[in-house]
Amino acid sequence: MEIGEKLKEMRIQLNLTQEELADRCELSKGFISQLERDLASPSIATLKDLLECLGSSLKEFFADEHTERVVYAPQDMFEKEEESRKITWLVPDAQKNSMEPILLELAPGAKSNEMPPSEGEEFGYVLKGQITLVAGKRTYHVKKGFSFCLHPATTHYLENTGAKPASVLWVSTPPSF
Repeated sequence: MEIGEKLKEMRIQLNLTQEELADRCELSKGFISQLERDLASPSIATLKDLLECLGSSLKEFFADEHTERVVYAPQDMFEKEEESRKITWLVPDAQKNSMEPILLELAPGAKSNEMPPSEGEEFGYVLKGQITLVAGKRTYHVKKGFSFCLHPATTHYLENTGAKPASVLWVSTPPSF
């Protein structure tokens, strides 16, 4: 394991210069530079002191890194197609995240499932066509290129009241789809 790059990333995240970190650890700037380039190896005691100055520990530093997935290909996405609507979950396992983005495609006359009131927020952007957002007793007409944002205090849903298919990027926080 190359620890130098990891130490450097931690230092930069804290907005510390090599000199500032060296001063905190009572080391030389040159030694910090060598560590970050993997030209020198610290003793366990020195590494422990360094990590303490960086707000970490040996256990955290050497823990198996969980690589967070950032990019998803179309084949990673999950689709559910029903009679006149199609839902594509754009981020697999988004239920574990704070938000859940979907692509909702509605044929003319089709509507989404009714969503119950919630403590979260919902955002939508109409990519194609036009939809009607029904929130309780209120209705909103949303055209292509327009967006909506709501704090759903009532039951709500989307309906394609237009003559052409509609596509909506819909993001819910917390996940609710």
